[in-house]
Amino acid sequence: MIPSDPGNRSRNDASRGAPSFGGFEGWGGFRPRNFIPMPKGLKRYYGQGHLHFITCSCYRRLPLLGRARARNELVRILGEVRRKYQLRILGYVVMPEHVHLLVSEPALGTASTVMQVFKQRVSRQLRGRAHRRGARQLLLWSKAQDSGLLRGFWQRRFHDFNVFTEKKKNEKLQYMHWNPVKRKLVKQAHHWPWSSYNFYWKKGIVLLEMDRA
Repeated sequence: MIPSDPGNRSRNDASRGAPSFGGFEGWGGFRPRNFIPMPKGLKRYYGQGHLHFITCSCYRRLPLLGRARARNELVRILGEVRRKYQLRILGYVVMPEHVHLLVSEPALGTASTVMQVFKQRVSRQLRGRAHRRGARQLLLWSKAQDSGLLRGFWQRRFHDFNVFTEKKKNEKLQYMHWNPVKRKLVKQAHHWPWSSYNFYWKKGIVLLEMDRA
C-alpha cells in the first residue's frame, strides 16, 4: 500500500493513506492481561505485543525543544536508547514542546523503563548545555515561571496509547507526519527533518532510520 503524501494534500485528508506494514502481531481483540495502574485512571498495558503511541511533553509545555540543536540531540539519544533496550521505532516527530513516538515494547525492560531513561538522558544533556551557556539561556527557557529558573525539563508523566490494528498505526503515523505542517512550522512535511516522514518517503534529510514492524 502506497501512502498519500501529507505534504501535498488538504488538512481534511491528513488521516488517510499512511504506510502499511505486514507482520505486526497482536492485532486481535484488545483484552489486556498486564497493566501498570497510574494515577487518575491512566493505565499502561504491556505484554500484548502491541505498539505504543507515546507522547512526552516539556515542562509546562515550554518550547524547550525549540532549537534545532536540541532536537538533533534528542534524536541522537533516541537512537542510543533504541540500541541499548532493543526497541523498534516505527515513527516519531519532535515538536518544540513535545515528542510523539510510535514504538514496540522493548526486548529489555518495559516501555516505562525506556521512557524514564530516555527522558533523563535528554534532560541531563540539554539542561547541562543550557547551564554551560549561562543563566541567560535558562531564563529564556523559563520566562513563564515566577522563579525564573527551570524546575524540570519534562512533565512527570507521559501518555501511552496501545496501538493494535494497522488502521490505528497508520493513523498515528499520519498524525505525526502532518503535525509540523498543521502547526505551520513548515509548508511541506519533508521540510521538517525531525520526524520519520523523510524515511518513508525518501525525501530530504533522514536523521534516524525506522524499524519495520
